[in-house]
Formats: sequence, C-alpha cells, structure tokens
Amino acid sequence: MQPTLIRRQLGGLIPPKVATPSLLSSGSGAGLGPLVNFYSKLPKGPAASSAGGGIKGRYFSGKNASGAPLLFLMLGICGLGYTIDYQMHLKHHKNHAH
Repeated sequence: MQPTLIRRQLGGLIPPKVATPSLLSSGSGAGLGPLVNFYSKLPKGPAASSAGGGIKGRYFSGKNASGAPLLFLMLGICGLGYTIDYQMHLKHHKNHAH
C-alpha cells in the first residue's frame, strides 16, 4: 500500500488538533470550547459487540459456540471416502470374482 493511502485511511482515527498550547496556556476556560465540543460527540459507554460474519462468527464465536460443524465435516469426509472406496471396489468385481 502507498503511504498516502494509509495516511488517508487513518485520518479518521486521529482527532483534529483542537487543543493547542496557546489555548491551554491562556488561563481562561473559554478556549477549551472546541475540545469539549469534540469529546462530547464521541460515543459513550461500552463498545457494541460485533456479531462477526461467516462460519466462524456463526458457529464458533458468541453464545452459540459449538463443535458441531467440525463433526459434520469429519462425517462428510468419511462418508465421501467410503462411497468412493465402495464404488472402486464394485468396479474391481465387475468382471472378476474373488
């Protein structure tokens, strides 16, 4: 990635420079108005939990966490392997008896 792209993407995370040394050293609280205004717009409280998408979010994270998908995957692979092996065995016996 180009440095300009990174700078542009991170630009929204860095707050604007509203508290300059001249505002803070003047002694009056009137200069802190922009700073108070900026921080009053920020969300308050705990961050909202993201549900997470995809298979991981649906089956392995959160309150519905379960190992069932892994079990079904193993059973599916075994079933597919058995089916292929059985079909190959039938082809072997097609013209030859044991």
